[in-house]
Amino acid sequence: MSLAALPAGAQTHPISNQQRATANQVAQAGVPLNALKADAPSSYRVKAGDTLWGISNVFLTTAWRWPELWGMNLADIRNPHLIYPGQTLFLDTSEGRARLRMQAASMAFGGDLPTVKVSPRTRVDNLASSALPTLQNKTIEPFLAEPVIVDELTLNSAPRIVAAQDSRVLLTRGDRAYARGAAGAELTDDPQQRQKLYRVFRNATPLKDPLTAEVLGYEAQYVGKASLVRSETTQTSTGPDGKAVTEVVPATIDIIEAKEEMRVGDRLLPEPPREFQNYLPHAPAQPVDARIVSVYGSAVANASQNQVVTINRGKRDGMESGHVLAILQDGARLVDKTDATLPQIKLPDERNGLLMVFRTFERVSYALVLDITSGVKIGDHLVNPN
Repeated sequence: MSLAALPAGAQTHPISNQQRATANQVAQAGVPLNALKADAPSSYRVKAGDTLWGISNVFLTTAWRWPELWGMNLADIRNPHLIYPGQTLFLDTSEGRARLRMQAASMAFGGDLPTVKVSPRTRVDNLASSALPTLQNKTIEPFLAEPVIVDELTLNSAPRIVAAQDSRVLLTRGDRAYARGAAGAELTDDPQQRQKLYRVFRNATPLKDPLTAEVLGYEAQYVGKASLVRSETTQTSTGPDGKAVTEVVPATIDIIEAKEEMRVGDRLLPEPPREFQNYLPHAPAQPVDARIVSVYGSAVANASQNQVVTINRGKRDGMESGHVLAILQDGARLVDKTDATLPQIKLPDERNGLLMVFRTFERVSYALVLDITSGVKIGDHLVNPN
């Protein structure tokens, strides 16, 4: 089936107006030949395990310019997320500009389409599920659900586990525990709605801007997930002196997922709704001047390819999923040994690789290191890729 013939309902991935405008422009004119790699193949057959980033990198010198590769294919590919194994792309440079063409179905079989005998039974094939991802999702999937970035107020007011059943010290999947919220924000269940889910986390580490030392947020360690079974309440009983005593009855939670063993003092945050993430790589529209705040994983000093870093720009700065940034390596400061009378010199900053933002918070973002020459470290400079 041609991609152009796919029903609209199958095209579930959103395309931004900017991406569509770029594609329309390139579809009319193609891209300059100098944007192609010197060894760009004349054709490429899409195979299982490919990614959109990888295919773009086959043809273009700058793989993040994916909308332009899509633009070259706009007549055949209505949605850049819907490219499938088995399709063949052909590079056309006949008019002094580069375009990609999709192989027609008849060409794929060397002539007329073959006759296929279909037995009388129902066949269901979810074509959309086999579409190529922009990146290997397994690389970043844990970071869409696990690490939690919170501000100080949210951290201090988050409900906490106060006790475990049978006085257990450590909790894991299947265990029952008890939790309390802050005054005025008690844990309450609504019988008219589905059971509430919470993420359990600990060890909130401050993320500081490497230039200003401002605390941009707190990165909490994800340890598991819990469901709310009973609301937090109070009850009145008679004390030893015969007077009425009001006692707090904490909420009841069940541990339904455990990455690590949990304990008293761990905190809870509501499970956020699942959001579709658009990872179509593109350059920021505005100039960016950012820094790497941290490399995920406390034992890691330098990041390499396919590792995750935190940067000091977030939603308030216009960061969005799919933004690609260039990593600059700070030029060394040294003495010019050829002329001792001259002051110290500083070598120019050199491009060291690329990273892509895939999850944004208010003041920080998570980014994946895509290409790298040497290790990435805290404080490295990030700018627009072009």
